[in-house]
Amino acid sequence: MPEIPQDRVHELDPRTLRGLAHPLRIRLLSRLRANGPATASQLAAVLGESSGATSYHLRQLAAYGFVEDAPEHGKGRERWWQAAHESIRFNSELHANSDPTVRGAANLFTHEVASIHTQELSTFLGTLGDWPDWADAHDLSDWTLRLTPELTMELDAKVHELINSYREREVAPGTEGSAKVRFHLHAFPRTSE
Repeated sequence: MPEIPQDRVHELDPRTLRGLAHPLRIRLLSRLRANGPATASQLAAVLGESSGATSYHLRQLAAYGFVEDAPEHGKGRERWWQAAHESIRFNSELHANSDPTVRGAANLFTHEVASIHTQELSTFLGTLGDWPDWADAHDLSDWTLRLTPELTMELDAKVHELINSYREREVAPGTEGSAKVRFHLHAFPRTSE
């Protein structure tokens, strides 16, 4: 089953994590990965920021290897940006790094990703009426299982494997009735019984 090729995955390390750990940078990268190439001005309009701020943070993302020029887009002076990778791999060891700035960046990054997931889900639920063909195709489920860390990692790997197996079945853009479908997976321990 096809997975994202390794050259299309950005493995975070302490240096690149610190370069990404800013709420606007995370949102810019998320937007470029989800919607494709855009200019600083276009991203500013969508995200409610100034084009000066988006331009600065895009340059910072480029310095850390997260975004790159999209030369096949745009004409003249307008600079187009695209995500340099399809995915980011977060190493949980970053939360235990001896450097407190790395731990702080790891916390900011994971909290911002969780916030983006919440916003995406809330937006969908708020526009559910616009998706009549998807009334039975969306899912909002949760389960609680008593597992060890090892069993949780095994289950997580199986879910990832299943999702990756659908990459070869993706339909072409513009296919009638199709949409980009987001899958969020959150697995975490709870103290309450």
